[in-house]
Amino acid sequence: MYPEEIVIPMKEELTENGFTELLTAADVEAQLSKEGTTLVMINSVCGCSAGSARPGVLLACAHAEIKPDFLTTSFAGFDVDAVKTLRQHLMPYPPSSPAIALFKNGQLVHFIERHQIEGRPAQMIAQNLIGAFQQHCN
Repeated sequence: MYPEEIVIPMKEELTENGFTELLTAADVEAQLSKEGTTLVMINSVCGCSAGSARPGVLLACAHAEIKPDFLTTSFAGFDVDAVKTLRQHLMPYPPSSPAIALFKNGQLVHFIERHQIEGRPAQMIAQNLIGAFQQHCN
């Protein structure tokens, strides 16, 4: 598990911009049982989280005309039970962090894995998400 002093600023980058934390398995199950669309940013200490994943998610949420009903986040290597439960809902995808998932009525409809984040600019991640929002968040 990562030290809290390292994780908190990375969490705050999202929570200060309207994201709700999913801290436990119960939080995940409760959120995914809700009607509507839920964006989940699986945050991590990985450099690609800071370089493109978190900025890309924030850009998408700031500039999309159509947005998910709920913006949520959980931190890999810190919110252990929550991420473990999330990953059960992400099957058949292998564990990946950072990662970005979009659920509609509890069903996974769009997923961006770490290998699709690494080496790509935040703007490309944002465009990918905006397209997914347009398709699924109506």
